[in-house]
This record gives sequence, C-alpha cells and structure tokens, in this order.
Amino acid sequence: MKTPLIEAKDLHTFYDESHILRGVSLVLAQGEALGLMGRNGMGKTTLIRTIMGLVRASAGSVLIAGEDMTRAAAFRIAQRGIAYVPEGRGIFGSLSVRENLEIAERPGVDGAHGWTIVRVLELFPRLAERLNNGGDQLSGGEQQMLAIARALLTNPRALILDEATEGLAPLIREEIWKTIRLVRESGIATLLVDKSVSEITALADRVIILVKGQTVFEGTPQELKFNPETMHRHLGV
Repeated sequence: MKTPLIEAKDLHTFYDESHILRGVSLVLAQGEALGLMGRNGMGKTTLIRTIMGLVRASAGSVLIAGEDMTRAAAFRIAQRGIAYVPEGRGIFGSLSVRENLEIAERPGVDGAHGWTIVRVLELFPRLAERLNNGGDQLSGGEQQMLAIARALLTNPRALILDEATEGLAPLIREEIWKTIRLVRESGIATLLVDKSVSEITALADRVIILVKGQTVFEGTPQELKFNPETMHRHLGV
C-alpha cells in the first residue's frame, strides 16, 4: 500500500477559545480526488488551512508523503508539492497576469516541469488575452483562472481548491469544473471544497462531510447517494 500523499490524524484546532476541529482525520492518496463537504461554518476551510500550516493544530498531526509536517511553515508544505487555491483567490492585484504566472513557475518535487506558462495559457485562453492586465483588472472568473494557473505552475502533486466556483457566473463555473476534471485526469491528486454536490459527487473518488468540526460521513459518492437522509440533513439536498 502506497504512503498517502496527505494524512491528517485526529486534528484539533482552535480560534481563540472556539474549538473548531474536533478530532478530524483525512487521507488523500496519490492521484485521488477527495470532496470535502458540509454547510458553512462547519470547519472545512479551517481543516485545509491546518493541513497547509496556515493555522496551527493544538493536537493531532499532518503528514505529507509520510513526513511529519505538523509544525512546518506553510511554504515548507508547498515545497513538498501541495498547491493551495484559497477562497478569495489570493492573486497579486498589483502585478500583471504575466508577472503572476512568472513568479509561480517552478519544477515539481520530482523535477517534473509538465505545467508551463504556455500550457496553462492553452488551458485558459482568456488569460492569454490579458497577459498585460493587472490582476485587479480581471473579472472574478478570470482571477480564479489565474489562481488555478499559478497553482499548476508549481507542478504540484496535490491541488487543494477551496470554493473554486463560489460566486461565479454559470458559464464560468462550467469552465472551472472542466479544468478541474482535466487536472484530475492528469494524475494530480485533488482536494475539493465546493457547495455543488452534483459536481463533487461526479468527480470525486471519495467524499467527507464535516459537521461542527467532526466527520459525520466518509465514503464513496455512490454510498452517499444511497444515504439520502444524510445528504438532506447535512447538505440540504
């Protein structure tokens, strides 16, 4: 059995006095697509930020390819091949599209350089048309494309997407989901947070549902569909 790419064990995370994660565990295998679902405020983003080292766990551990990275800085985790596209995108608004891409491009952990600027511009032709525009001159959908393109230019082993389609027009959402499917098919492991139950269950190998910082369901999309009470109670569908 291969070592998981990401393994979070019994994580407990606080914001001041608020106990957000209450013993959450998560495993992402190499090349796997994992959907992380739940209503707003249930701990999904906190779990991702804890895995990425942006929030410190008070208990539990985070392993990246078997290496204990629980107390590692976020940039160390990124250097291990974990790319993160946060809710809000996090692009550099004062830099041009070209500059945003150029500062991100680097070989992967294994030296692979399959994702290049040329390749991501083929994936996102809109960005090719706006190379000299500032990041803050892009539409929300274009900023999301830029954020994903930058993440891919690090040639990651895993891509974590937090609400990648939130607030976007339907046609743009469709384009983003098409891109995510292509990325998943390329062999990059993906951890997806999104409110679109239909898209997540169509794409993911497994799904996890969080409620108040605890896992209430973990299984395949098919197993979830056979449990309509869980879907209705915790996802509102």
